[in-house]
Amino acid sequence: MFPGRAADSMAYLFDTDAISEVLKPRPAAGYVRWLASIPREEQFTSAVVVGELYKGAFRSSAVTRHLENFEKRVLPAVTVLSYDVAAARVYGQVRAQLESAGRPLADADLQIAATALIHDLELVTGNVKHFKRVPGLRLSPVLAEARTRS
Repeated sequence: MFPGRAADSMAYLFDTDAISEVLKPRPAAGYVRWLASIPREEQFTSAVVVGELYKGAFRSSAVTRHLENFEKRVLPAVTVLSYDVAAARVYGQVRAQLESAGRPLADADLQIAATALIHDLELVTGNVKHFKRVPGLRLSPVLAEARTRS
């Protein structure tokens, strides 16, 4: 339980595509409306996501603009959770399960999922089908649904 978070409140961990959606010139309107209804203290992401977003910024043709946008708009709006030993343990367990079942996921995706699991957060992603393989992971379909309506 996080300080200041009510026991019955829902908190979310935002995947890379869920964060980058709001930086698009025309983000999915339904997603933006939903996001505006979520209290700031219930919005989290993983340091792994932050790394992916930095990679995207450094690979873009407008590095300075993307970095500024990310650092001034995104980082202040979410709490960034570390990828720590507890998350690494969950990652290892889930990776072993998925590999045994012949259904592996990319390391970064599993690290993001492990962070959501260890902190009891619902993962917001546009790639719900992809993450459904992770046992026990709660997924929010809000972004995927908003994109199909846009």
